[in-house]
Amino acid sequence: MFYHHHVLVRSLRSCICVLLGSLTIIVQAVAAEHADNPALSDKLEMLDVFNLEYVSDPQISPDGRQVVYVRHFSDVMTDKQHGNLWLVDFDGERHRPLTTGNFSDSSPSWSHDGEKIIFRSNRSGKSQLHLLWLDSRESMQLTNTAHSPGAFAWSHDDTRIAFSMFVPQKSKPVIKMPGKPEGAKWNAPPIYIDDMNYRGDGVGYLPQGHQQLFVLPVTGGTPRQLTSADFHHNAPVWSHDDEALLFSANHREDSDYHPLNSEIHRLDIATGELTTLTDRNGPDAAPAPSPNGSQIAYLGFDDQYKGYQNLRLYLMQADGSNSQLLSEDFERAINGIQWDGRGRGLYFQYTDNGHDYIGYIDLNGNTREVTGGLGGLSLGRPYNASTFSVSENGRYAYTLGDASHPADLGVGVNGDDRRLTRLNDDLFDHKELGQVEEIRFQSSHDDLDLQGWIIKPPGFDAEKQYPLVLEIHGGPFASYGNVFSTELQLFAAAGYVTFYMNPRGSAGYGETFGNYIDKNYPSEDYDDLMSGVDAVIEQGYIDTDQLFVTGGSGGGVLTSWIIGKTDRFAAAVVAKPVINWMSWLLTADLPAFAANYWFNELPWENPQVYFERSPLSLVGNVNTPTMLLTGEQDHRTPIPESEQYYTALKLRKVDAALVRIPGASHGIANRPSNLIAKVAAIVSWFDRYREENND
Repeated sequence: MFYHHHVLVRSLRSCICVLLGSLTIIVQAVAAEHADNPALSDKLEMLDVFNLEYVSDPQISPDGRQVVYVRHFSDVMTDKQHGNLWLVDFDGERHRPLTTGNFSDSSPSWSHDGEKIIFRSNRSGKSQLHLLWLDSRESMQLTNTAHSPGAFAWSHDDTRIAFSMFVPQKSKPVIKMPGKPEGAKWNAPPIYIDDMNYRGDGVGYLPQGHQQLFVLPVTGGTPRQLTSADFHHNAPVWSHDDEALLFSANHREDSDYHPLNSEIHRLDIATGELTTLTDRNGPDAAPAPSPNGSQIAYLGFDDQYKGYQNLRLYLMQADGSNSQLLSEDFERAINGIQWDGRGRGLYFQYTDNGHDYIGYIDLNGNTREVTGGLGGLSLGRPYNASTFSVSENGRYAYTLGDASHPADLGVGVNGDDRRLTRLNDDLFDHKELGQVEEIRFQSSHDDLDLQGWIIKPPGFDAEKQYPLVLEIHGGPFASYGNVFSTELQLFAAAGYVTFYMNPRGSAGYGETFGNYIDKNYPSEDYDDLMSGVDAVIEQGYIDTDQLFVTGGSGGGVLTSWIIGKTDRFAAAVVAKPVINWMSWLLTADLPAFAANYWFNELPWENPQVYFERSPLSLVGNVNTPTMLLTGEQDHRTPIPESEQYYTALKLRKVDAALVRIPGASHGIANRPSNLIAKVAAIVSWFDRYREENND
């Protein structure tokens, strides 16, 4: 899960060969294992993945009286995830659905008068915008476009919406083929590519074209296209007087080579006049006009081309003048800025020491914590992920989550918070989860203070000895936290103590901490991870002969790095890794970003640096039985990275296996069965090398 700054079991001992051959058979085997009486188990089971629900997109009404949110659920028969809109009063009363059915409804947005909601839905077969009247519950499809609308916003007078949408760009064929004889069956014509960024994870090869801006009357009709330049235009918002749109875009001719160098622009709707309001080397994004329209808040930073750079909060006049850094004294990345109703400050979201918070900053730069306990949007692994919204009178709604449950709905005002939903109590009331506890320790490298979490198996007995799984997060500039993780809870249910932590480079501890691995990854983060394992062993209940290690993306990098430096682990699962930095940079979907922020030189200018930081350089040391696991459609860490390592291990006669997840991109769990398959593969491999299973 490589992203920048900011950027989702029981053993199958007899099925390891099946795992390597067929994802479908894995899922069928799991289902058969539980088919007789699945309700009798008091532990979390793999099929429970389909039973989990969670809240996202909580949007509080302008007057603070109601909250609309998305309630997510899965369909075990179609292997799909869905979501419907639900509405509840701020006091928890009148809780009921606004939409129903096996559809993906998302992104609800209140009109300023609080009488209507626009949302995105695929109920017409394609993701389109829909309008719902709250008084009558009537709804209509608002757009019917060839491509799905992107980010959208209400005008202040509630008569129009602005949105972004992809517009294809046709180009004349460069390769001229002769005409084929009538009736001849030739192959499809060749595909000509000349863009730097020609494919993306989760979408595959990219069509030619760009995100453009549109406006549309709320009464429906034909969207009017406002932009046409050959650049992507993102997330429009309306000016205070509804006469212009504010948005972020990188209009530089070298934008492909400097992908973060965006600016805030103002587009006059009547005249089409474009005014660029910011001008610096670095990203400027998320414009938010003040309630009276005199100022614009936005996020960005002065780009130093470091691996980790905090998003900071800036304030300028509406015409772009007098820009000032408002959050200079705040040492965490800021996201999700929203003005208070009186224009005296802004609410924002931040991560600190593995926890998510809502904060508030006044116009003098003074900050305070509003509330904590946000989380729960990453069902698979315990990443910090959450959202919130604030009403004009200071009431707020947020995704409430901790290690005991996925996101529920929380509301509050002035720190007086309430939990309004308990979506998974029907499951967790008869399931014993692994208990999670925080642990603090120091790195053996330099005594750096570090933070991690231990998940103990259900029925844990401190007098017994347990196998340990070290699970490592990706990013690497991301963070784990005290939040629910289906994957790690399934490890616990399978009898493993699971340990996860935030080594140096992780987000939420400040820029100095994050940049310990700037142009230096992997490095001393290895020492951090080993120090964490030693700290857990010191608890006295770990069998040191049964240590296991796994991680995905950046965690896959570190897993393969670890087994190249030590033989202390009985087995490893390296998920969606980078094995060779040179081949990865030239085949992944973010080459310019990687070249600018992760290395000082291009691969051919100093290949030795790339090789020395590559796990492939240590493969000659590996003796640990290792499984490689990657989605077949992964363009972030393409599957040839895994195949290189697998082949190298086989040539060295190290016990190795390769698991390919059909149809999966970098976020493997795009379908519930994929998450099950991932966990089943990992636990099966570890179970194969557990001493108690080999007696």
